[in-house]
Amino acid sequence: MNNDDLKKILLSTKTIAAVGLSSSDEKESYHIVAYLQEQGYRIIPVNPTAKEILGEKAYPDLSSIPDKVDLALLFRKSEDVPPYVEDAIKIGAKVVWMQVGIENESAAAKARAAGLQVVMNACMRITHRMLIGPKLVSL
Repeated sequence: MNNDDLKKILLSTKTIAAVGLSSSDEKESYHIVAYLQEQGYRIIPVNPTAKEILGEKAYPDLSSIPDKVDLALLFRKSEDVPPYVEDAIKIGAKVVWMQVGIENESAAAKARAAGLQVVMNACMRITHRMLIGPKLVSL
């Protein structure tokens, strides 16, 4: 994916299902998703051990989410990615985004074959800051 493709994804995405989002503010996933929420994205946490994260109702898995999801943001180990990609396909997500250090080529190929865009081994927060920039917060 080139920067133009990534920017199009960031600008067209409205709802992000954050799979493996931690409820602990000591974890990096929490801060990454909090930033994305501050930028105006609707966040849907996917964590079977949490009821709510960042003020949003958490769901145990992607298939339990009743609303439309544009992008599945994965914070899971590379080897654990395939079932989440299958669920992303089933719920009609347009994009699967695997955070830094997460790559699974066979799952990515399956997603692409189903018409999804795939980003691997890239931080969505860093990419957003680089290509769009954070919104200025008025005091």
